[in-house]
Amino acid sequence: MQIFVYLAAFLLLRRLIKTIKFTPLYEKWGKILNISSVLVWIIWLGAESVFGDVTNILLSGIFLLALVEYIRRTPDFKPIRPFLEAHYPLISIAVISGLAELTFKKFYEDYDYYFQCAILLGFAWIFARWASSKKQQDELQRVSLRNAELDRLVEERTAELTKQKDELQEAVKLLQTTQQQLIQSEKLASLGELTAGIAHEIQNPLNFVNNFSEVSMELIDEMGEELANGNNKEVIAIATDIKQNLEKIRHHGKRADGIVKGMLQHSRASSSTMEPTDINNLADEYLRLAYHGLRAKDKSFNADLVTHFEEGLAAVNMVPQDIGRVLLNLFNNAFYAVQKKQKLGIEGYKPIVEVSTARKKDELEIKVKDNGTGIPDEIKDKILQPFFTTKPTGEGTGLGLSLSYDIVVKAHGGKIEINSTEGEYTEFVISIPAKI
Repeated sequence: MQIFVYLAAFLLLRRLIKTIKFTPLYEKWGKILNISSVLVWIIWLGAESVFGDVTNILLSGIFLLALVEYIRRTPDFKPIRPFLEAHYPLISIAVISGLAELTFKKFYEDYDYYFQCAILLGFAWIFARWASSKKQQDELQRVSLRNAELDRLVEERTAELTKQKDELQEAVKLLQTTQQQLIQSEKLASLGELTAGIAHEIQNPLNFVNNFSEVSMELIDEMGEELANGNNKEVIAIATDIKQNLEKIRHHGKRADGIVKGMLQHSRASSSTMEPTDINNLADEYLRLAYHGLRAKDKSFNADLVTHFEEGLAAVNMVPQDIGRVLLNLFNNAFYAVQKKQKLGIEGYKPIVEVSTARKKDELEIKVKDNGTGIPDEIKDKILQPFFTTKPTGEGTGLGLSLSYDIVVKAHGGKIEINSTEGEYTEFVISIPAKI
């Protein structure tokens, strides 16, 4: 009767093949199940010839038990697990029959008919469960199809996300490159505005140097004549005048040298090295350079420059070329605002730009105020953001104040405050830790 047990194993494998035939699982398991169904009969024939009927009934039960447990533990066949339970009665009967035949042969022979009937009933029970297992089969097919659809959607989504990731990475690289180019353009633009101011500002000390040099040459000629006449008192007086002229030449020469050094500091990349800096001189220098730079482009523009520099202000550690860029940006914005308001033709309006410095406890405070167009309340929070600008296209990059914020807040540990009333004034207050 062991043939019914092997037949149950064979039919189980064939049913699995039929269940998964039109699902993606067939590609994975179809070949394995087909080969296994053939091996069932090979195993039966081998066991029959080696062990005979006595042992074969026990081996068939163990074989079917192993097959059922393997299928039950395989996740792909989860929906069919309830149907597998129908095989346990046949397995139990086969094992009991085999053990009874081995150990109690007389008892087994007396009740052989009942054992055979039990095996047939176990086999028939499997067919009864098969008839009612259509629902599990359909469920397995639906689950398999649903899993296949989910796998396809996951693959498509993964491919889409990978493509988007690559596109975003390219966009970030392009944005970083563009940002660096814009930052460099901003620096070059501010350097260009400085150039016009420097040309005007450096002309004054050069004129003094030339004038005092000519006067000194005339005095030397006079001194030679007085020496020839033996008039020592007059020679001494002329020598004193020459010395004073030379001091003035040295003073204005240093002023021209300072302007050139300031330009070189502004144009070169920052070394991020802090050094003691006289903020009054730095602010005054950049204020005049910014003003003359604007006047070089618009001869009709005039403004009052008002300074309130605290006297005796000690030098403060900072990166001078970076703070110079900050001041230049603020001054340019202030002059732009008052020039824009001046063009409105308001009667009695006079452009004024004020700069003040003061020591507030452990901070250096710099204020830049103008009586220009002011900043609307709705954009005050955006004014320091990168690429945000209120200027027309082509007149501003939107990076000046953003770079200023980075220099003051991130590089120097300071802060920037904005006070403004639209149509009346704008005031930028810079606070930097005063590390002397």
